[in-house]
Amino acid sequence: MSFSCGCCRILGPVLFEYDTPRIVSIKSRKVGLINRLVQLGILAYVIGWVFVWQKGYQQFDSVISSVTTKVKGVAVTNTTDHGVKIWDVADYIIPPQEETSFFVMTNLIMTLNQQQGRCPEMPEDSPHCISDSNCTAGEQSPRSNGIQTGKCVPVNSSTAVHTCEVLAWCPLENDVDLSHHPALLKDAEQFTVLIKNNIRYPKFNFTKRNILPHINGSYLKQCVFNRTTDPDCPIFRLGDIVREAGEDFQEIAVEGGVMGIQIKWDCDLDQSVSKCVPQYTFRRLDNKDVQNTVAPGYNFRFAKYYKGPGEVESRTLIKAYGIRFDVMVFGKAGKFDIIPTMINIGSGLALLGVATVLCDVIVLHILKKKTFYREKKYKYVEDYDLVGNSPACETP
Repeated sequence: MSFSCGCCRILGPVLFEYDTPRIVSIKSRKVGLINRLVQLGILAYVIGWVFVWQKGYQQFDSVISSVTTKVKGVAVTNTTDHGVKIWDVADYIIPPQEETSFFVMTNLIMTLNQQQGRCPEMPEDSPHCISDSNCTAGEQSPRSNGIQTGKCVPVNSSTAVHTCEVLAWCPLENDVDLSHHPALLKDAEQFTVLIKNNIRYPKFNFTKRNILPHINGSYLKQCVFNRTTDPDCPIFRLGDIVREAGEDFQEIAVEGGVMGIQIKWDCDLDQSVSKCVPQYTFRRLDNKDVQNTVAPGYNFRFAKYYKGPGEVESRTLIKAYGIRFDVMVFGKAGKFDIIPTMINIGSGLALLGVATVLCDVIVLHILKKKTFYREKKYKYVEDYDLVGNSPACETP
C-alpha cells in the first residue's frame, strides 16, 4: 500500500498536470523599455544583417570559369656571349599555353652546343679528386651532372683542380649566381597580357565574359588596364600587375617568382546585368622572406634539340628564370527565391520570442518585486475530485 502511495505522489505531478501560458500585463517602464530594445535589436539583426547585408531573400550559386591568355611584347638583348638577340612571344612564353596560368621568362643561363660525351664534373657539384681511386665508375650523386667513368681528370688546362670525369651532356652547365646582376629580359616589364575570362552560373543559366558589351575592337587594340581610367580593360601590363602587388618588377625578374591575378565576380541578378562586372586584384603568391634566402624565386630547365655537324644530336640547354602568373577566378551570384525568404522570415519571428524570455528572467528573478510578479505569473489549480477519489493514498 505504501509503495502504491509513493508511486502516486511521484507520477501524479508528471502524468496528471497540464501547463498553459498565462498573459500578465506588467505596467513597468523599465521592463517595457528592455522588451522593446531587445525586439528592436532582433529586428535590426533580421532586416539589416540577414536581409540587407547577407541578402537572405536570395538563392546563391558559385561561379564556373574558363581562362585563356595571350601575351605580347618584344625585347632585345646584347651580351658578350650571344651578341644581339631579339626575343618575341615564342621565345619567352614557356609553354605556349597553360591552364589558368602563364610563365614569362625574364632571365636565363644558356649553355650552347651540348653533346653527349665525357667531361670533367663541375668543381661546385663534386668533391675534388687526386687519382682514379677517388672516382667510382657508374656512381651518381643527386648533385652530379652525369655518371662517373672512374677517371680523375683536370677541370681545364689552366688549373690544377681535378674532378671525376662523367658521362653527360657536355659542356656542362655553369650554374652561376645571378642575384647580383640585372635581369636579361628586363624589358618584359612593358609586355602586356590579354586575359579572356568566361564565367557561368549554372543554377541561373547566366553567362558572361570579362570583355564587356561596351568594349569594341578599336578600344581593345589601344587600352591598357588602369584602375582609374580603364578599369574594364582586360589587357594588363606586366609591370603594373607586379607594382599593384607592392613588388618591384626588376627585382623579382632576376630570380623569378609567382604572382596571382584574382578576378572576383559577385553578381546580384535581381539588378541590371550591366552591374555584374569583374573586379581585379593582384598579389605575390610565393613566400618572400628576406631572412631566408635559400632556394629563392622560380626557375626550371628545358632544352632545344637539333642536329649538329655530322648529324650528331645536339642541344641548347636553358635554365629559365621568370614570373609565373596564376589567374584565380572566384565569386557568387544571388537571385530572389521565395524559399530562403520564408525561412529567414520565420527564423526572425521565432527570434522575437527571445525578448519575452529575457524579460521573464528579469521580472521573475532580478527585480525587487520578483515574488509579487511570480505570484501573478503562476497560478496553481488542483483537481479536488481526482484527489478525493484516490482512497489508496488516504492517510488512515
